[in-house]
Amino acid sequence: MDISQGPGSVLRHPGYLNFAASRVFSSLSFQSIGIAMGWMIYDQTHSAFALGLVGFCQFLPMAVLTFVVGHVADRFDRRRIGLVCQLVEAVTALVLAIATWQQWLTPAGILAAVTVLGAVVAFERPTMAALLPNIVPVSMLQKAVATSTSMMQTALIIGPSLGGLLYGLHPVAPFAIAALLFAVASFNVISIRMQWSPAKREPVTLASVFAGVSFIRSRPVMLGTISLDLFAVLLGGATALLPMFARDILHAGPWGLGLLRAAPAIGALAMSIVLARRPLESNVGRKMLAAVAVFGVATIVFSLSTNIALSVVALFVVGASDTVSVVVRSSLVQLLTPDEMRGRVSAVNSLFIGTSNQLGEFESGMMAAALGPVATGVVGGLGTIVVVLLWMRLFPDLTKVKTLQG
Repeated sequence: MDISQGPGSVLRHPGYLNFAASRVFSSLSFQSIGIAMGWMIYDQTHSAFALGLVGFCQFLPMAVLTFVVGHVADRFDRRRIGLVCQLVEAVTALVLAIATWQQWLTPAGILAAVTVLGAVVAFERPTMAALLPNIVPVSMLQKAVATSTSMMQTALIIGPSLGGLLYGLHPVAPFAIAALLFAVASFNVISIRMQWSPAKREPVTLASVFAGVSFIRSRPVMLGTISLDLFAVLLGGATALLPMFARDILHAGPWGLGLLRAAPAIGALAMSIVLARRPLESNVGRKMLAAVAVFGVATIVFSLSTNIALSVVALFVVGASDTVSVVVRSSLVQLLTPDEMRGRVSAVNSLFIGTSNQLGEFESGMMAAALGPVATGVVGGLGTIVVVLLWMRLFPDLTKVKTLQG
């Protein structure tokens, strides 16, 4: 393939490499300390409830701040918002390193740090997502999203493995390295060159605050795509229970947990590379629905597995299938939203993602406390398949989407 038609042309675009580097280093750091905090809190409490609280503490600030975040992202320089977020994350990681070194870090302290990081991420993720169309032209946006996704998945592969390895060497190490990488991310975000300046922002009114919700509701394809991902991952997400599977079922240590956490990202990376080179050009809706159904089946296989090799393969498929809906959703949100509303729409989209991921972790933790991890995973996977069938009836337009332009 001619590189001018591939993802390499995106990397050569002014500002895009700084954008991608900022997101990658931030994600790498977040995943690294996430694996360390997850292992640490389960090691201290041996509680599925505590693991569920980690997800809840990440979700709660996102739910509270969503509409504030959207307006901030639409009224101020998105690069500066990203800079502040990543500097706060660096300081938080440094505090965690010191607290771990001095043996001050308790489960309550971990949950407090998770809450702070959840609040910061609530600002960072939708702001950075809304920034991308200010860096590359619309004609390059689909490739930019897929290329960014592949880089992020690389970070998701390296991050958990790095976190598990560093934690095995010394509990302080993942937090100290994360603080440094967050600082590198902040340098890159402020170095981004924008192709054009955002348009003049509208005044703050009640209607403008909730404009993102109204915009999504008025577009059934966008609403169906976002809500499908919400309920599928809410029911089928098993990542919150990986410390339980690693320790109690697969009898693996921190390194094994890092491998399990990396497996979905490896699958996602493989799929994102495919989508960057061969974008979805026909029957996008049907392919997305089929991919979410495969996500549910793979979740069931992982939940029933007692062999770490099979578990890794199942999680690989989970990541690959999930990436199809991620790229479709991200592309639709960016392509169908005017720039002056991207912050608010991205914030609502981020809330849906956070609900499915963090609240899904809380839901999984609660169910696992009552039913055990295996039954929880099987029920969640079956629920995901049921959601796909329901959404085919509730949002028939999804099956009619042919291209990412809807």
